Amino acid sequence: MSVALFEPYTLRSLTVPNRVWMAPMCQYSAEITGPNAGVATDWHFAHYGSRATGGTGLILLEATAVAPEGRISPADLGLWNDTQKEALRRIAGFLKSHGTVPGIQLAHAGRKASTNRPWEGRGPYTGEACWTPVAPSPVEFDEGYPVPTELSVERIREITGQFADAARRALDAGFEVVEVHGAHGYLIGEFLSPHSNHRTDEYGGSFENRTRLALEVVDAVRAVWPEDLPVFFRISATDWLGDAGWTGDDTVRFAALLREHGVDLLDVSTGGNGGPAQIPAAPGFQVPFASRVRNETGLPVAAVGLITESDQAERILADGEADAVLIGREMLRDASFARRAARELGAETHAPSQYAWAI
Repeated sequence: MSVALFEPYTLRSLTVPNRVWMAPMCQYSAEITGPNAGVATDWHFAHYGSRATGGTGLILLEATAVAPEGRISPADLGLWNDTQKEALRRIAGFLKSHGTVPGIQLAHAGRKASTNRPWEGRGPYTGEACWTPVAPSPVEFDEGYPVPTELSVERIREITGQFADAARRALDAGFEVVEVHGAHGYLIGEFLSPHSNHRTDEYGGSFENRTRLALEVVDAVRAVWPEDLPVFFRISATDWLGDAGWTGDDTVRFAALLREHGVDLLDVSTGGNGGPAQIPAAPGFQVPFASRVRNETGLPVAAVGLITESDQAERILADGEADAVLIGREMLRDASFARRAARELGAETHAPSQYAWAI
């Protein structure tokens, strides 16, 4: 009997050895200031390397800023220069050498930029390295956050180019999947939602205008990314704000457009854009959004969110609700989640020879 969770999965010419993938999760552990700002450290090498030796099929590195002002915190990874690229090359190479597909998420934090690392207290960063965030509209994320600077059309187009430049560097560093971060209330998601986008020009108002930046970024990334390698897009399928925000219906409509623009898989999350959101968090609570996109548009999807058990993950795939699962916090708790799941389900996954007797 086959185990869906450990069947290979092919997108374009790339085959991922299994469907247990690691979700992008910020580590807030990059160099903070000076010429090495945004550069990956030994923490990142050990963190991602251990998940690769744990049998994970694909690892998406955390939100990696395409510009200095696009970092969520001063300690975020960046990919706006070649020093950052070379530090990431070592990580991508190690993942690949142990049978794991290396992927990276490219991001711009928008109005949620320049914040503290979570363990230092949530809210705006007030140190010497702080900066004023930018956004589609001059609307603060939440009480106590700064009013961001509204982006001009010229600056919007510069940011689109920064995503393309970062994608080129990611490719040169050895990554085989690139994901555009359009979720969780960061810049691209801010443009998508009427809750945060109050513009009246070609980037605001109608659905077509609010999705313009996202599609322009996808086009710019797809233009520099090889035709035979996949591009992912992460979305918050709903703001949990009803019609005042982005909705599940919007996501289905948008997913069809993303497919036309060359996106190969939608990474389906929810929330993060502020406001009076009531999020019914429970095991697998976001899976129905992924399932709906897959069934109504045919675009492959990855499900994420409180997926913690091997049989739960297997059921999602076996029932046709998703094409892969992205494991988040459970993989922080257990670097070898994939090997444990294979053992529990009677399947096999890759592991280094040094660990062979522990499979």
